[in-house]
Amino acid sequence: MANVAKKVSWSGRDRDDDDEDGRAGETTPLLNGTGPGAAGGARQVLTPSSFLRIGQLSNVDLNEDIRELETELPRQHPNEIPHNEKLLSLKYESLDYDNSENQLFLEEERRINHTAFRTVEIKRWVICAMIGILTGLVACFIDIVVENLAGLKYRVVKGNIDKFTEKGGLSFSLLLWATLNASVVMVGSVIVAFIEPVAAGSGIPQIKCYLNGVKIPHVVRLKTLVIKVCGVILSVVGGLAVGKEGPMIHSGAVIAAGISQGRSTSLKRDFKIFEYFRRDTEKRDFVSAGAAAGVSAAFGAPVGGVLFSLEEGASFWNQFLTWRIFFASMISTFTLNSVLSVYHGNAWDLSSPGLINFGRFDNEKMGYTIQEIPIFIFMGVVGGILGALFNALNYWLTMFRIRYIHRPCLQVVEAMLVAAVTATVGFVMIYCSRDCQPIQGSSVAYPLQLFCADGEYNSMATAFFNTPEKSVVNLFHDPPGSYNPMTLGMFTLMYFFLACWTYGLTVSAGVFIPSLLIGAAWGRLFGISLSYLTKGSIWADPGKYALMGAAAQLGGIVRMTLSLTVIMMEATGNVTYGFPIMLVLMTAKIVGDYFVEGLYDMHIQLQSVPFLHWEAPVTSHSLTAREVMSTPVTCLRRIERVGTVVDILSDTSSNHNGFPVVESNPDATQVAGLRGLILRSQLIVLLKHKVFVERANLSLVQRRLKLKDFRDAYPRFPPIQSIHVSQDERECMIDLSEFMNPSPYTVPQEASLPRVFKLFRALGLRHLVVVDNRNEVVGMVTRKDLARYRLGKEGLEELSLAQT
Repeated sequence: MANVAKKVSWSGRDRDDDDEDGRAGETTPLLNGTGPGAAGGARQVLTPSSFLRIGQLSNVDLNEDIRELETELPRQHPNEIPHNEKLLSLKYESLDYDNSENQLFLEEERRINHTAFRTVEIKRWVICAMIGILTGLVACFIDIVVENLAGLKYRVVKGNIDKFTEKGGLSFSLLLWATLNASVVMVGSVIVAFIEPVAAGSGIPQIKCYLNGVKIPHVVRLKTLVIKVCGVILSVVGGLAVGKEGPMIHSGAVIAAGISQGRSTSLKRDFKIFEYFRRDTEKRDFVSAGAAAGVSAAFGAPVGGVLFSLEEGASFWNQFLTWRIFFASMISTFTLNSVLSVYHGNAWDLSSPGLINFGRFDNEKMGYTIQEIPIFIFMGVVGGILGALFNALNYWLTMFRIRYIHRPCLQVVEAMLVAAVTATVGFVMIYCSRDCQPIQGSSVAYPLQLFCADGEYNSMATAFFNTPEKSVVNLFHDPPGSYNPMTLGMFTLMYFFLACWTYGLTVSAGVFIPSLLIGAAWGRLFGISLSYLTKGSIWADPGKYALMGAAAQLGGIVRMTLSLTVIMMEATGNVTYGFPIMLVLMTAKIVGDYFVEGLYDMHIQLQSVPFLHWEAPVTSHSLTAREVMSTPVTCLRRIERVGTVVDILSDTSSNHNGFPVVESNPDATQVAGLRGLILRSQLIVLLKHKVFVERANLSLVQRRLKLKDFRDAYPRFPPIQSIHVSQDERECMIDLSEFMNPSPYTVPQEASLPRVFKLFRALGLRHLVVVDNRNEVVGMVTRKDLARYRLGKEGLEELSLAQT
């Protein structure tokens, strides 16, 4: 477990006393293996008389610190990196969902007339349509490339196996299959590990964090999209136990973030459109539309997409947003449908709405009776237990990866190993299986004869020798008697462990389809067992139980209820099963939650992200803002010396992002009341444009800044080190009145933690100023101060902060 030398406490209650130079006596080890980190206490800067320092703020992002350390020290890769889930990382910044209503903002609002407002609204709809179209096209590209490459691979391996079955020497076929898989996955893993590590996995936890208000570095960049798309194609073609549906959600979110800004910072191109939307609030709304469009393209489920965005993603919601998101989802499904129908040669037949289509379930044959309800609930319990086991195993595996497999080269080797093992397991199970079925009347794409008689194929091969999507559809729709129970049992067991090992590798891949496949396999097995027990009654159709098993297993792993019910209904095109699917998913969630968290929440926790849940911990009413807040706080005066501002921004030990502005009070003994709040990004833009005068009493005659200047710098504001301020300019004065937010949200220091939490969470704040009864600043509440408190097994626990 983590060797945190000292609990880094930022609360007003128990702050550690610093040494004379301001560094705390002991240090907290960095969790990325870069050497000793900055300590718990922040460095005390000698306070110039020209500004008030009510101390240091806890909203510390030590990225800059870490970067400096990395340049100073040779980069060491220790064998083990200590890691502990009971930590919160300081490397994550918050997004600012609160508009700064300063004078510039108000002037712009006054200038905008009714027509301009209508234009902005029309632009929003246009952007949503573009998000839908592009997400659909990306999904088509992935689908077509995977189909062709996987088809080519399976044809080569099948020809090879058929040849060597007659001549002997099947080990060559195994070698060929394992080598093909490992080499394809190697390419997919190399691009992720060395070019853009944030593209690993499904991307759903990262998008969830982004919509919650946490800035995950590089998560919505163009480079991430390119690596994600290439990576997911390679990992599916490489035969890993993964799906291409999860990454579609991340891809949709990146497309949305890019289009809505009207420029690409990666390509350094500004198209001078959609400039009004260059702020966190607007970007967040479009990203939730992109995530919904991704689900919609993946499953052909536009309503499911909207509900997914609501249930799993968006922390903030309004009615207008729902309608726009639904529009983006519909356009996405329609685009995918149109392009794929043209590709498949029947241009007017819009019958493939998603990347995975479970096929239609026949109503007469697949009805259900009232006595089956308890059976479905029992399947939900099994799904919950298996899902909890999957998550627990994956948790320990991820901890092991964080500690030992942190070098990119090791991550690539592990991905290749998993690919080779997957091929080997598949081959051995096909080789050992004697489950032969007649080819006639079956819809198998690549039938392997192996040791079966002429006119028969090996049914184990249909499960392994196919992309996972096709295997799921086969398990749902193949007629009764297509699979031997032994085949299904062995397949479930093996695929369960392979999927668990695969999730968390450094490749782009989703967990939706493997979960559905595991569930469909044991569900079908369950259905076969029932028909044995009931002497072949008509209601024990194995395909129906395969569907319920798939829902139970996926629900047990990711713990989604509402959206997953609708996604399954839309993907099967059958409303009849709405009720049983809902029952199964609810049961799976309740049972799974009793043991461990859902997979996505678990991975968010393992990354030490300061994620804010819907409510504050239940037993936290006794804590007040005074105990939670960070103190002391660095304040600026309304008319401040430029040198002072530069010094505060350059101080690496206190990398704050928000500064309360207080009245310029000539009497230094008296602390002035709060006048407003100004952000680091705003100060940097002011310094860059040199908005200052020589003396405080001069009228401001400099070039008027507009909101456009701030929007042009968004989202990558230049670092303070890149702005040159001469010695003469340091003596100038800067008036912050026009640029600060004159009405920041504040709370009294007696406010309880749940009240503070509700205000912070509901409004999407980044800084919440704590004041006393004289309106003097006494502290500041930031995301990390609230995310630190969590309900553990022993009651309320407080997490430590670390520069991971």
